[in-house]
Amino acid sequence: MGYNIAIDGPAGAGKSTIAKRLAKELNFIYVDTGAMYRGIALYMIRKGIDPRDEAAVSAAVPEAKVTIKYEDGVQKIILNGEDVSGLIRTEEVSFAASTTSAFKAVRAKLLDLQRDLARENDVIMDGRDIGTTILPNADVKVYLTASVETRAKRRYDELIEKGESHDLKKIEEDIRLRDEQDMTREISPLKKAEDAIEVDSSNMTIDEVVETIKSLVK
Repeated sequence: MGYNIAIDGPAGAGKSTIAKRLAKELNFIYVDTGAMYRGIALYMIRKGIDPRDEAAVSAAVPEAKVTIKYEDGVQKIILNGEDVSGLIRTEEVSFAASTTSAFKAVRAKLLDLQRDLARENDVIMDGRDIGTTILPNADVKVYLTASVETRAKRRYDELIEKGESHDLKKIEEDIRLRDEQDMTREISPLKKAEDAIEVDSSNMTIDEVVETIKSLVK
């Protein structure tokens, strides 16, 4: 039985960055569940399927085979045999994933794979419902959050660094909308597990967040 760390929280809170660092320092496997849902979303976009059309998405899900592999400890997302790790970080895919991940057929598609990984390995898994739904018996549960303004500024800086021009206020609006979608969806909404420790990273460095969570690992 693996030792499991669950990190939940809203978009832009730094979950992936923190989870990757922790996995490296603790020698755990990092499972980016959000990337798996992005893989499904990318498939729908490529097929021209409206991500808001649950019936169409559910009908197409069986055709989308999403798996993961590791190269030098880095998770790669494989969609129908193609490494799409570099193609799933666009705003279009992100927004589509937020919508399609709420559908029962999509969640069922990936649930078994995620739980098998956690059962067989020491893993750090981040997402929206890890501590509440995917790994309800995780050894450590963290709810990582930050203010909307902080998360928007982080995303803005990330895009500028990539040479992309974006409007900060528009990013804030998108984050607020995504928060509402994630927190109000019918299936596995984003919420803090009752036994999770909340960590607000608004005024914390990456190192401080990592050390805070490491102190919870026994």
